[in-house]
Amino acid sequence: MRNLLVATDGSEGANRAIDIAAKLALAVNGTLAIVTVGSALTEAERNQFSQFAQSEGIADIAMTAAQQILYDAEQRARKAGVASAETHLKWGDPTEAILETIRLKATDAVVVGRRGRGQVSGLLLGSVSQKLCSAAPCVAIVVP
Repeated sequence: MRNLLVATDGSEGANRAIDIAAKLALAVNGTLAIVTVGSALTEAERNQFSQFAQSEGIADIAMTAAQQILYDAEQRARKAGVASAETHLKWGDPTEAILETIRLKATDAVVVGRRGRGQVSGLLLGSVSQKLCSAAPCVAIVVP
């Protein structure tokens, strides 16, 4: 188990997953890749960013938010001792995008938080972590 991937949405659960993935990567002298999956902004997020939307546009704000999540995750991994982590920004369905990245990176283990930001949709549709446990072609580690 040398190629690790951690998925993040910027939530506390994802931050715990980054911490665990970084420790595992260091323990096995492996590589760490970080992926986040951007999506359209929710109505609450659009309202929060409405003053910026007029000058930048909603798409630019969503891109900036996703890039910030990746930057924060990479910094967190570095703080834990990981020298470098490759980052990936994907768009679309989170589970499908993570699975695509797993295949692309020949990942040995994927690490995710049990719950991200979408708690209600996770209850209704099945969470990303649950779907990954069923569909991942590698070890899936779910961090509480």
